[in-house]
Amino acid sequence: MHIEPGIVDGAKMALSYGTAAAAAGWSLKLVADDLSDHNPRSFVLRTIIAVVITLFCFEVLPHPPMGVSEVHMIVGTTMLLILGVGPAAVGMAAGMAIQGMIFAPSDLMMYTVNLSTLLFPLFAIHEIAKRTIPAKKAYVDLSYNEVLRLSVAFQGGIVLWVAFWVFYGQGFAVWSDVASFGAAYMLIVLIEPIIDLGALAVAKTLRRFEGSGLFVNRLHHPAA
Repeated sequence: MHIEPGIVDGAKMALSYGTAAAAAGWSLKLVADDLSDHNPRSFVLRTIIAVVITLFCFEVLPHPPMGVSEVHMIVGTTMLLILGVGPAAVGMAAGMAIQGMIFAPSDLMMYTVNLSTLLFPLFAIHEIAKRTIPAKKAYVDLSYNEVLRLSVAFQGGIVLWVAFWVFYGQGFAVWSDVASFGAAYMLIVLIEPIIDLGALAVAKTLRRFEGSGLFVNRLHHPAA
């Protein structure tokens, strides 16, 4: 989902500054929500884990170029369910910044574009989870269909944001490249629900650590 420098440039970058600012503001609200249910130590621990996962997805997992961008396996749904949306949002933002500063400085030019592309789909699946997952159900008890719904929404949201930025920056002449990227990226939907369910199955065996602060409360408990 990394959009390369030059896809959006010049005065058009102003829009990305606005969307990134909105994403940052929304993230702060989610952080406040998280801290109302968890202590600061737990938030920091889960955020650090999210940073590590983000860097692992960007730098260790394969990320072949396809069409207008690269195809990254970003396990946003897994981070949402295991760590919570606030730590996931901050961890993704920090992880992408660290990745740019250390491994790919040229990516920093497009940080605000890529930040919006990554965080708004995360916010979307957070809202979907609140509306579709029964309050009495802990995340470790989710079904394949429930996890698949979130994965499709997250990965589909990334594709839509990439398409938006490319068409905004380059016009519709590059539609075939966008289509190639979208088709390749949506293949991840076949993989991510399996990763999600595997992570939830492992989490179910780790109930003895539920008070350690490493997991979001909702992972093992119904909503308060």
